[in-house]
Amino acid sequence: MPRILVVDDDAAILKLVSVILSRSGHEVRTSSHPVEALDLLKVFTPDLIISDVVMPYMTGLEFLEKVREDEKLSALPFMLLSSHAERGDVRRGMNLGADDYLPKPFTPQELNIAIDARLRRAGLNVQGEQSMQAKGLGTAQVIWKGTPVAWVSRKALELFFYLLEHKEVTSWEAAEALWPEKDEGRASSLFHTTLHRLRKSLSNEAVISANRRYALAPDLNPTYDVYRFELLAQQAEQGSLGLEEMRELVGQYGLFLPGADSPWVDDVRARLEQKQLALLSLCAKAATAAGKDRDAAQFHQRALAIDPMSEADWQGLARALATIGDPRARLAAQREAWWAVDLD
Repeated sequence: MPRILVVDDDAAILKLVSVILSRSGHEVRTSSHPVEALDLLKVFTPDLIISDVVMPYMTGLEFLEKVREDEKLSALPFMLLSSHAERGDVRRGMNLGADDYLPKPFTPQELNIAIDARLRRAGLNVQGEQSMQAKGLGTAQVIWKGTPVAWVSRKALELFFYLLEHKEVTSWEAAEALWPEKDEGRASSLFHTTLHRLRKSLSNEAVISANRRYALAPDLNPTYDVYRFELLAQQAEQGSLGLEEMRELVGQYGLFLPGADSPWVDDVRARLEQKQLALLSLCAKAATAAGKDRDAAQFHQRALAIDPMSEADWQGLARALATIGDPRARLAAQREAWWAVDLD
């Protein structure tokens, strides 16, 4: 899965590009400032950088120069985003070593075509690759051969993720997990019906069985965003990730399989929630150490939105707000969650 770093001070453009590329199967990191992006590049090496040209404090061209000055990053493909009025800057950018540029405004198709062409020239696979991607954080989607799978039933999708989480199961284990309220006979019948629908949604060979045990076919081998999230969370706990990379990681968190309602789904959600809380704590500590108390306050606030009983986060929030002179420090000291009704 190609990894892309997008840098733009326009939050709307940053979100738009991120959504387009994520839906196309790319792993996307974003930064609203080139200086932050340079910090991120110390711990994360993308396959492609996309940067706006006109940004305050450091332009996209200055950012490009910094990237090209770094021996480890000097060969990274670099694409500029520019408006019509910035064509002179684009020419300068190409002279500085940019590989391509895309004029604004652009359509999702134009963006994908430009990126796919750039990645092909770099010898990387693009969105048309045959691999499967399973996305369970904040969504419930499987992309296969570049296209979202059209599931015959919602429960078939849930069974797919259950098999992905548990590797190999008996029919009774799956039935008990997905239909705990049903008696044994009814749950078994529902399992086999749903298994048929899963195979119909993918292929007859998508699920293999041996000795009354079931598993996803080895050749599917989907990339799974939950596994990646947990792997990077482990690296963060070991001190291998910097603040900007951890910031991106906590931004990837979302409710596991929204719309699903099963005990095993609740277990996964609880597991991931604890990972997110641990990450937010690490982010808050790193931000405080870097003198970024406003960021630390935001991390504590996000943690409290998940666990409003966390005394450590209330104390951290009050300290961070007091340090930057924010009058809401008093509310934090009183354990008042003002953001629950006022997101400002």
